[in-house]
Amino acid sequence: MQFKSFTDYLQLEKKYSPHTVTAYLKDLQDFQKFASEEYQYSEIVAVNYSIVRSWIVSLVDSGISNRTVNRKISSLKTYYKFLLKTSQIEINPLAKHKALKTSKKIQVPFSETEIGNVMEMLQAENTFEGWRDRLIVELFYSTGIRRAELINVKLNDVSFAQKTIKVLGKRNKERIIPLLPTVFNTINTYLFMREQLENIKDSHYLFLTNKGVKVYEMLVYRIINTYFSKTSEKVKKSPHILRHSFATHLLNEGADINAVKELLGHSSLASTQVYTQNSIAKLKEVYKNSHPRN
Repeated sequence: MQFKSFTDYLQLEKKYSPHTVTAYLKDLQDFQKFASEEYQYSEIVAVNYSIVRSWIVSLVDSGISNRTVNRKISSLKTYYKFLLKTSQIEINPLAKHKALKTSKKIQVPFSETEIGNVMEMLQAENTFEGWRDRLIVELFYSTGIRRAELINVKLNDVSFAQKTIKVLGKRNKERIIPLLPTVFNTINTYLFMREQLENIKDSHYLFLTNKGVKVYEMLVYRIINTYFSKTSEKVKKSPHILRHSFATHLLNEGADINAVKELLGHSSLASTQVYTQNSIAKLKEVYKNSHPRN
């Protein structure tokens, strides 16, 4: 298998998710194809930076965004660092590469009103799917968990005694998140509705489809997008925006940034500080409207 030792490195040492490993390998295979077709390289171990630069130019010319190009080159950088680390090469061809400039993506969170309107809408749907969708929205907003984390929550990850949920995050890092009493009420009703399903196949997972199998990424995205499209004019309506809303609203209410970092499962504070931008904007508004010298 091509790139097998690198795959093992990503899975076992870096502990990357299967999705991330697949993305890395796809980028390497795309570059391998380019190097083979354009420069007759059967292996990309020995390429120099000029070939990588040619690939970058071809990607940009094809209309791919700088952000996507940077992600692909990041995969290459990780690969060549691995080759250097394992003494398969002596010089990293990407050692002096600088990422392409990108515009900052502004993530606009849902307002508390928009979230409240969706919750009100979901209260009217007294069906298995209605209660499942309501619990999905409540969990995203009250815990800030990622979509992949939510999909993989198992029944025994929910502690009814401690009123917490255990989440397996990036690089297999576990974290325990407290649950609000209202969320527990929804869990209890959802589980009652779930028991009425005729054929449950993936019984150990918390979230199921009406056919009794574990929910999947596109379904969860569709649920969030469908409901929030009815109440919000924002361009992006995704599970990640609910995670963003969770962090922003907590910080707006004065939550400690280190506590928010732990709840989100971030490895560094720098990742969490992205969410402070909206809080600063709100502070500026309060300052402008309230300061006596204004």
